[in-house]
Amino acid sequence: MWRLLWPGLRVKRYLAIVALGFALLGAVAARWTVRTWWSGTTAVGLLVLGLALVALGSMALGHTVNDVLGSDKWAGVLYSRRQLARGPKVVALGGGTGLPVVLRGLKEYTSNLTAVVTVADDGGSSGRLRGDLGILPPGDIRNCMVALADTEPLMEELFQHRFSAGELEGHSFGNLFLAAMEQTAGDFVTALRESSRVLAVRGTVLPATLERVTLWAQLVTGEVIRGESRIGKSPAPIAKIGMEPDDATPLAEAIAAIREADLIVMGPGSLYTSVIPNLLVRPITEAIRESRAVRVYVANLMTQPGETAHYTVEDHLEALEKQVGQGLIDVVLMNNESVDATVLENYRKEGAEPVVSRSGPALRVELVKEPLIAVDGVVRHDPEKLARALLKILLRHRPHWAEGRLWDSLWLESRLRERRRWFTRDGRTPGR
Repeated sequence: MWRLLWPGLRVKRYLAIVALGFALLGAVAARWTVRTWWSGTTAVGLLVLGLALVALGSMALGHTVNDVLGSDKWAGVLYSRRQLARGPKVVALGGGTGLPVVLRGLKEYTSNLTAVVTVADDGGSSGRLRGDLGILPPGDIRNCMVALADTEPLMEELFQHRFSAGELEGHSFGNLFLAAMEQTAGDFVTALRESSRVLAVRGTVLPATLERVTLWAQLVTGEVIRGESRIGKSPAPIAKIGMEPDDATPLAEAIAAIREADLIVMGPGSLYTSVIPNLLVRPITEAIRESRAVRVYVANLMTQPGETAHYTVEDHLEALEKQVGQGLIDVVLMNNESVDATVLENYRKEGAEPVVSRSGPALRVELVKEPLIAVDGVVRHDPEKLARALLKILLRHRPHWAEGRLWDSLWLESRLRERRRWFTRDGRTPGR
């Protein structure tokens, strides 16, 4: 605090002006309780002068802070540290393009976010860095960090920039940055922590394990294929999936976050290569099973050729339970919004179709249907709609999602109403 009084900061003068303004206001307040020598006109003049000094001093002090830090940065940090810290504790598991969508929506409601990311990727830039440097594949982790970032758009574009020529062709700057940070920091977790500071990340991003793991899948034909990139292009339906080694150790921070969570989200994302791999780390599965949190599986919008061709919601849940057992899911959240016919036709040409719920026996868990599609010509989840749907599920199942935190749950409800009004004014269709 003493540093604020150092010469040249242009802080002391404005603090003095504000202090003088409050002193005059205090004197005016005394006018109404103690008989004084000045008249009512003098009191009104001092009141106006005091208010003006407080306002001018505060504005000047604000300009000084803005010039140094930038209004967006310091205001965002204050809001994240104070208001969003009141939000529920959420753990989201997955990878690929699905997990960042969940994080991008939820970060507007809470900073108590932990992303547990699969590290089985062996293709593209991540696969090359994994093979050349022996590091964990950074691609999915990078996408999650960018999704949680509270920083300038240019920094986000920089981390997502992908080189298109030369020896670096195919590599993204963010992947190279994480690789360099690991070698500088000495370990991957420290590298993530320092990189999160650079991006002003709201929350925590953790790998599911620090061990080098490899996915394998047994097809209905009996053939066994290895590698996440090959499994995603499977020529036949998948009968079983596993991981080598099968006793990978998770991070203690991930297990602690799961045990303390109010809401655990699995999916959306590729069922066999993004969602299930995290659950193949046995201590993670057991922690989820024992958790008192509301456990939600977010179903995909479209089927995925090579992994889930012709799968319904029930097929997704059945496949997940076949791999890791029952009792892991409380609620399945799926989309009930129709897809534009033209867009749908393009997906059908690629062998994909909307994920629907078949009629017949009811699911063993609660099924919640909400409009979740982004209105931009591409079939993907809208971060805002998805976040609101997830938090509504939390509030319904856990009205006071933590003992003694009634005011925090009331704040979350007001935040949902506020964001809904903003979402409507922005010209987009709000979720139910």
